[in-house]
Amino acid sequence: MSLIQILAAGAALCATPSVHDGDTIRCGAERIRIANIDAPELPDSPKCHDYRKAFGWCDYKSGYAARDALQQFLAGGHARIERLGQDKYGRTLARITVGGKDAGAYLVGLGLARWWQ
Repeated sequence: MSLIQILAAGAALCATPSVHDGDTIRCGAERIRIANIDAPELPDSPKCHDYRKAFGWCDYKSGYAARDALQQFLAGGHARIERLGQDKYGRTLARITVGGKDAGAYLVGLGLARWWQ
């Protein structure tokens, strides 16, 4: 298998992604978490209601703004999903781009997400 084939195996286009929140989308049945960023939570997040509250970013106004900005970003064309692995919740971790522009960097640039290690 060539390097190009190996790289292509981990990447795909998603013509109709749906946005869950500022850092998570769905492509069909696949749940995809944008790698390397953290966006504010929405009110239904357990991170803002249980013992994890200290770890959640519970600014709901910014959470809605991040969700809406990601939705607008993805409306700009087909989303390219570069799969990098899975998180502990079973979601695909991926870099998401539209027209060569990175979704995570876009949201961080707007102040609606922060870099996550």
